[in-house]
Formats: sequence, structure tokens, C-alpha cells
Amino acid sequence: MTDHAHPPTPTPPNGADRTLPRTVRDTLPLALDVAVEVAKLNGVCIRPIEVRRLDTHTGHSQPFDLPCGTTNEATCPPCAQRNKQLRKAQCREGWHLEAEPVAEPHPATDDQKWLIEFRADVQAKRDHAERDGDDTADWDEAIAGIDAEINAAGMRGTVTGGRTTPRRSRSTRRRQDAPDLPRRSRQNTTLGRTFVTPDGKVFRPSLFVTLTLPSYGKIRPGQGVPVYPSGYDYAAAARDALHFSKLVDRFVQNLRRVAGYDVQYFATVEPQKRFAPHLHMAIRGTLPRAEIKAIAAATYHQVWWPQVDEVKFEGEHLPVWTERAKQAEPYVDGQVGDYLDPATGELLPTWDEALDRLDADDEAEPLHVVRFGAQVDVQGVLAGSPDAHRRIGYLTKYLTKSLGETLDLDPDEDNREEEAGPARAAINRARRDHAARLVEVLRYEPCSPACANWLRYGVQPKGAKPGLVPGRCKGKAHKAEHLGYAGRRVLVSRKWSNKTLRDHKQDRRAWVLDALGLPGDDTVTDPHRYLWRPVSPKDSTRTPLPVRLLRGVANRHRTRARLDELRARADGRPTPALSATTALREAA
Repeated sequence: MTDHAHPPTPTPPNGADRTLPRTVRDTLPLALDVAVEVAKLNGVCIRPIEVRRLDTHTGHSQPFDLPCGTTNEATCPPCAQRNKQLRKAQCREGWHLEAEPVAEPHPATDDQKWLIEFRADVQAKRDHAERDGDDTADWDEAIAGIDAEINAAGMRGTVTGGRTTPRRSRSTRRRQDAPDLPRRSRQNTTLGRTFVTPDGKVFRPSLFVTLTLPSYGKIRPGQGVPVYPSGYDYAAAARDALHFSKLVDRFVQNLRRVAGYDVQYFATVEPQKRFAPHLHMAIRGTLPRAEIKAIAAATYHQVWWPQVDEVKFEGEHLPVWTERAKQAEPYVDGQVGDYLDPATGELLPTWDEALDRLDADDEAEPLHVVRFGAQVDVQGVLAGSPDAHRRIGYLTKYLTKSLGETLDLDPDEDNREEEAGPARAAINRARRDHAARLVEVLRYEPCSPACANWLRYGVQPKGAKPGLVPGRCKGKAHKAEHLGYAGRRVLVSRKWSNKTLRDHKQDRRAWVLDALGLPGDDTVTDPHRYLWRPVSPKDSTRTPLPVRLLRGVANRHRTRARLDELRARADGRPTPALSATTALREAA
């Protein structure tokens, strides 16, 4: 067998050589771009926020780089992937719990009880002064101070609690076109049922549910574009997307009523190929599939807003802002002016006035009714099974992307020959046109009570202010990257794992510190000793971004080298002696 010598690796040209031809220099990568790529490979934030920590005891100031914390991979891939892993851990930890994750409140201390009694005495004196017609400003200030002391003493919430303003509500009678739901007696638990096999093995299954919105027109299979764009109901699609989060809330309420226990869930909202939002939900416990589908069919949300069928102002004919008369006390609705019709001088009804008219009309119909579609998928999942791991990955698959980033077909999912090359490009163009039509409809659709688009239909937005123009609302739902859905992408019930995302971050930090053999020192974050201040971009002493990236990469190399050393010792292998350069090549 003949040995073939490998050809020598060509020596790259010196990037600092100014005599190189332009065609050669343009092919050399920029050092800063390489530094950014290396930071991404090592999981270092590429948009770190520089802060300084001042030790009030010694006067020493030390710089730190905090991760930007974005969840969008297009902005910072390391931070987005880190957040995705945290969500995976959060989902995994709470899905198949066998014990209640609820922490009981600690009993009240004597000092806390005394504060509440003192608060009651001051409230009584304030009420007495109000009955006598005296000024209560001093009493209100004292009460605000006591409320702050109550929270500082380790109590959460407020003594009075509840709403300070009455809540507007309409009849809660179910619609005649919605089926009734059964109700079970409520049990004070968050755990589902268990099933025991004849040999004594106990199973506690859970559910993975997918809910979608109804059809708005025939869609080309695998492409997500309407067959007949002119017949596609873009108005209904836009309104369903705007109010999808409310529909999910109603589904959870109905689910808990039927299940008979405090159902806990971890859910994510993602776009379908047709750009309509749909829900993936991991549910702790199990219910019959028929009941889940019946609950979805019976769930709806009514949007009791003024009608928007008639366009009253558009183009150059728009409402004009006028100031109100000044007075000592602010107006009840918080506005300092009103919009009026420039042709007649008539004031447009305020938001509260428009809702009052709606409440007074017994024949009024809701602006829109949101319902789920007929496609409801329900799958049973067992703890620790490969399917459970696969479902968790599916739940968090698109969390690093915005809803509008998936306009083009996913090349990993669509590898059919008929959709390659020019055919795929044509499909992607059709998808972008489809998204553009949806965004254009969303442009003039009211997204909230404070949306500027209400002026187009002759109603002042809630809390109106000067400068509002229909079609230029800055709300999240109107942006192309959100496609009408302005709610949260991840929905987690309070008793899912009894941990917040910050708690999961602390768990990861504690694991790393324990693996490295480092003690967790709470004094380094003592708010009474240290002051944290962000460094302004205009600060002349601000550390340049490339230096901060290199600093982050070096810190990550030291941490990884230490972890590799500990793993080698645990496995009985010789400990690696990695230099910084070798560690860099290993990481790359």
C-alpha cells in the first residue's frame, strides 16, 4: 500500500500587508467578524451590556458584562439558545411531577401583625377626616408610606387589594350556538390521575395538545398560501390573531372547570405555514381525548368593542386634536384634550362613552367572536419516555424566532423535488405576498382600546393624546414580524414547577459553581453594599465591544477547561492541560 503525502497547507497572506492586491485583501475575513463568530461558537453574548459595580465599603469599581438576554436568534444566537434551554428545563421539570409544587406562605410575624393593625388605625382616621370634609392629602401620604413598609417587612400585595376602579362587564350567559360543558367537583390538587397495572406499577400520564384556528379559505397543501387570495378571509384571520391570547385564557378556564382540578400547563404559540397562530400545550395530568375536543369546540371569546364596519375618517379627512379647559384636578379619563370632526366640529365619543352606548344597546352584537378550529390533536405522554423528550423539543423549536421570520419554507422540512430551485422560489414569493396582504389588513385593524386606528371609525382611543394617526399605530401586533399576535410566546401556569425563569437560571448557576468547587457567595450581590450602574455609550471610559467579546471568550474557556478537568478526574482519565490557544481550537 502506497502512502500518499498530504499536500502542505498553504500559508495565508498577511492581512496587514498593504501591498496585497485589492482582490486578495477583499477575500480575507475581518478580525472583528471572526471574533463575533468565535463568541457565538463559545456561547458568549455578542451584544453584552457593560455595567459597573461600585463597592460602597472600599470605593472600588469593577466592570461586568451582562448578557443582553434576547430571545431572538437573529439578534444574539447565544442568548436565544440559552433562553431556549432554560425553557426546556422549565417544561421538563414541571410536566410529570408526583408531588404538589406549591409552597405554603410563612406565618405572619409579630412585627407584620403590628404593621397591619397600625395601618387599620390610620385608615380609620383618614376615613373620619373624609366624613368631616377635611383635607385627606396628608393621611393618603402616610398610608402610602405604611404600605411601602408593609412590603418591605416581607409581605406581598396590598392590604386593600382588588381594583381601584369598577370593572366593566357584560352578561356571562353562554352563546346559544356554543355547546354546554360538564362540570366536576373541584379538588384542591394540581396533579392528575394515576393508573395502576395488575403487577402494581403506577403510571401518571400527561397530555400534549395542539389547538388551531378555523379555516379562512382553501390552502395549497405544504405551501401555506391560499388557492384563491381574493376569497381568503384576511379580516377574520387578522382579528383571530389579535385576540388569540384571550381565546387561550378561556380554554384554560373551561379546561379547569371540566377537569375538576387545578390544571397546570406549559404552552407555546407558533405560526402555522398559513401564518395563523396555533398553540402547543403540555398539560400535567390526563383527560379523555373526547373531552379535550369538546372543550375546544365549546370555547370562544367575544370582543365587546365598538363596530368598525363604517370608515368615517381616512386620507386627508382626519380628526383634529383640541385641548380641553384646564382645571385643578385631572379629568377622569386622564385625557387633556379630545379629537373632533373637522367638518362639523363635533367631538368624537371617548372610549368610555362608546362602551357606555354599547352597554345600553340590548340588541348589540360583539365586534368579533374568536373560536378554535376543528383540528384538535391530543396525545398521551409518559414521564421519561423518548416521546416526552421529543415533545419538549417540539414545544421549544421556534422560540428563538419571531412569528414573521418563517416566511420562507423550511428547507429541513420540505425537501420534495417539485419544491426545489425555481419552484421553491415561486412558493416563497407567494408566501411573502400572502403575509403582505395580512399585514396590510392588520394596519387598520384596532389592536387594543388605546389603538390609534379607532379614530378611523369615529371613536377616540382610550387615553387619547395628540399626534395619533390611523394606520400608524406603534402596537406590537401591527408589526410584520408578529403577524397580529401581540401576546406572550410562552405561557406557563403559576404552579407548573413553583419556579420562575430566574429560579431556573439560579439553579444552573448553582450547578456550575458546585461543579467548579466554588462557594456561592451572596455578599457579591448585596444590594446594601454594592451599587450597579450601566455604562453609557457616550462614556469615554467604556470598554470597546471587541475587547468585551474577547474577555467573554477567555472566561468561557477557563470555565470549560475547569469542567473538562473535573470530568476527567471523575472518570479516572488523565487531566488535560489545555492552553488558551488549544482550548480555542477545541471549542471551535
